[in-house]
Amino acid sequence: QVQPVESGGGMVQPGGSLRLSCEAPGIIFSLYNMGWYRQAPGKRRELVAVFTSEGSTHYADSVKGRFSISRDNDKKAVYLQMNSLNTEDTAVYFCNANRPPYNDIWGQGTQVTVSS
Repeated sequence: QVQPVESGGGMVQPGGSLRLSCEAPGIIFSLYNMGWYRQAPGKRRELVAVFTSEGSTHYADSVKGRFSISRDNDKKAVYLQMNSLNTEDTAVYFCNANRPPYNDIWGQGTQVTVSS
């Protein structure tokens, strides 16, 4: 199976934490830039964080200092630790595997809801 599979979503109160996982056993994982995107209702999909194949990380300004991306090439997995969640973080979170010039590979998404 090439499509990455996300897990770890759910409902949490404001200020809480969640850890998302994405496993992609069907690709040459170490060659891919692995990222997390999110899409809130009525909004465009946006980049949250990316961990490149070369080992660098990048974050959206809105999550800097709260979210942390990590990857384990041996397990072919990427993780997103989300702390200090607020209602604006509510969205479907998608795992993305990127390796130019090939097409991006997307997971099916996992819902994160932040609500009191």
